[in-house]
Amino acid sequence: MAGRRRALIVANGEYDNAGLQRLGSPAADADALAGVLGDRAISDFEVCVVRNETAHVVQAEIEDLCLEGKPDDVLLMHFSCHGLKDDSGGLYFAARNTRPDRLRSTAVPAQFVQQCIRQSRSRSIVLLLDCCYGGAFGQGVAVRASGDANVLDSFRGGRGRAVITASNSIEYAFEGARLASDEPAQPSVFTSALVEGLRTGEADRDEDGWIALGELYEYLFDRVRERNPKQTPSRDIEMQGELYLAKSRRRRIKPSAVPPDLAAAIGAENPFTRLGAVAELRRRLSSANLPVAMGAFQALKTMASTDIEHVAAAASDALSFAVVRVDAPSVRLSAPAGARASASLRVSGPPVAREVRFEASHPWIAVAEVPGGAQLSVTAGESGTRQGKVVVSGPTGDVVVAVEVEALPVVEPEPVVSEAEPEAVVAGSAAVPEPAAAAEPEPEVVVAAAEPDPAAPKPAAGLEPAVGAVPEPAAAVEPELAVGAVPEPATAVEPEPAAAVERERAVGAAPEPAAAAAPGSVAAEQTGRFAADSGPEPVVAAEARPAAAAPVPAARPATEPAGAMDPVGGFAGVVAIAGVVFAVAGLSLDYRYGYSLTQYRPGMESAVLIVAACALVAGILTLTPRTRSSTGPALLFGTGLAAVFGLLRFLGEAIALSQNGDTELKTGYTFELLAHIAWLVAGASALAALRRNPAVALGAGPVRGWPAWAAIGLGATAAIGWIIQLVDLNTYDSSDAGRATAYFLLGALLAVSVPVVAMALRPSPVGCAVLATGTAGLLGVLAPTFASVVEASSLALGGQLIAVVALVLLAADTVVLAVRARNQPNGRQS
Repeated sequence: MAGRRRALIVANGEYDNAGLQRLGSPAADADALAGVLGDRAISDFEVCVVRNETAHVVQAEIEDLCLEGKPDDVLLMHFSCHGLKDDSGGLYFAARNTRPDRLRSTAVPAQFVQQCIRQSRSRSIVLLLDCCYGGAFGQGVAVRASGDANVLDSFRGGRGRAVITASNSIEYAFEGARLASDEPAQPSVFTSALVEGLRTGEADRDEDGWIALGELYEYLFDRVRERNPKQTPSRDIEMQGELYLAKSRRRRIKPSAVPPDLAAAIGAENPFTRLGAVAELRRRLSSANLPVAMGAFQALKTMASTDIEHVAAAASDALSFAVVRVDAPSVRLSAPAGARASASLRVSGPPVAREVRFEASHPWIAVAEVPGGAQLSVTAGESGTRQGKVVVSGPTGDVVVAVEVEALPVVEPEPVVSEAEPEAVVAGSAAVPEPAAAAEPEPEVVVAAAEPDPAAPKPAAGLEPAVGAVPEPAAAVEPELAVGAVPEPATAVEPEPAAAVERERAVGAAPEPAAAAAPGSVAAEQTGRFAADSGPEPVVAAEARPAAAAPVPAARPATEPAGAMDPVGGFAGVVAIAGVVFAVAGLSLDYRYGYSLTQYRPGMESAVLIVAACALVAGILTLTPRTRSSTGPALLFGTGLAAVFGLLRFLGEAIALSQNGDTELKTGYTFELLAHIAWLVAGASALAALRRNPAVALGAGPVRGWPAWAAIGLGATAAIGWIIQLVDLNTYDSSDAGRATAYFLLGALLAVSVPVVAMALRPSPVGCAVLATGTAGLLGVLAPTFASVVEASSLALGGQLIAVVALVLLAADTVVLAVRARNQPNGRQS
């Protein structure tokens, strides 16, 4: 049984003692090295980083690592700090509290590290020392100690251990060429070469897919000497057998021999038989089994150079099918001086043509390999145009991509002078600015019954007199002539206080003589009122009715937009849009160890963007008057269900890393986590808003109709497809399956839950809206699940195909459900 792989990185660059110069490289060394050692696709170490701690803390971590090691464990320690020696020549590693005159009590003795290594049961211990032991050397060199010390002498003896140092006893280790205080620290020459060799796989000299310790040292020696001829890495290795520290993508593909019958056809005398062999070789050239494809490539290459003309032409045409291809022959970018611009390169063709690596010609071209290609990050110069290239090479050839970046001039912004209106800038002006025209509020229509004049003729019941509204000063309520009554000229009609009674207009009702009020009183009958948003309407005459008849107020139609927004729904819409801002901004930020989310978790960016698009649309509709009562909150609730996948995935990653003592999650992770929390809160608030709205009458009911049952069945089918794919991946590579388990299980859970919840909701249009955004979220899950299996070339993708077909059919079924819900008779809910 293979043991654990554990790494301890000690990075001390800040010191309490003023006599020890502050170092910029250790912090950068720790970040870069921890990223590559902790990458499960490269080294798969459990990494512990100790930064700027005191000597006793560092010693405790060293002792824990060594004494807890088991025989099959691989232990790695990396020191990036000052190296000091005492008067007797003993070597010490500086800690934050180290005093040069008190090394024994304030520094970490090399003898202590040696004792811990000897007492460890592990048979594979690697010690990497990026420490200096001499004086300064020119600009850009940081002195990490004074005097000379032979570090290898301090670690002689013992078996199953290896020591690799950044320099020998009389040289200096360089921190990099630029150490200005206003520039970010860069890894040292030694550690940057170490990280580059492991990450790119260039340290795999024999291209067998593994980076051995001996190969790593040879690569470090060449790289460090190339960058700084005054620095020579040293080693002392005492191990039995070979120790492999990392995997490599630079594995050389060994071609497999063609079958005997095909070999006979290749050597047949009949040229038509050989042409048939070319067709078969071309078919084998597209195989996902790379040794088979390379065997066909070698056979076609031989036929293209030795056979007769028309057979050779056919072989050459077959070879052109497998050449390395990129989507862009050249990349031209522009950016401000010193800034970065990015671009992507995509390779195409059969699997053997996509087995490539990328090499940049200049340091200002950074290349990060991603599934299906590479991401370029190009830094512009101070002025003019930089030109370089990226070589894309593979077993079937190579292609050169020209890279050019132009430094844009920095444009100074012109001051903006705002011109104010003349009236606004006159000092001491007594003129008052004219207020904006405002719509006059419509007066409240009051129907008052005045005491009739006995001498005046009584109007007919069907006569409709003119209604006049005369505004009174201040905020007084405006009286209005009663319909069907003749006012007494000498008597002023006083309205009742506004708080006493609500005045409404009577339609065609004439007061009975016996019901006439005494002079000075108000005789008003409440029979109706205007809607808040309607204008004055003509009074329609009606048959006379008793004055005691109860008024019948007009009801607002259910489809009329509400006058005021539900605060819960408004909060949900705002939070959803805020989550979109966090999600989009987080995609361009560092997620972990300098990698963005796209680079570190391929495919997750597609899932995030799809849920963000749903949240943006749903949030806007939740704030729009015509859709904020039902459609917007329903879509937003479905978006909240879709966001559960990303939220659990990000929380799970933080929990898993914290258990290993790793907290190197950057700003991009924080932004994405906040975005998914915001969407979940918005979805819950949208559900609350739906329940608060009496016009929606949200509830649950049994599943009815074949489209509803089809939606549930298709969701379960997609879940089964993902489970099948997870089982296949676990059979092919259990370590890859462990990394991708969260994708498949969370996607399966979401695929089952979303249709069940949506189809149980009433009314049906609400359920259809929830299913629409929930299905969109499920389609986003396809990207990370496919990215987790796409590199397994020999893996069957049947389960992934089942999930894709099921989700596409689920999207079509959602449209059918929406059409059925729209065509239902009013008041019917199924």
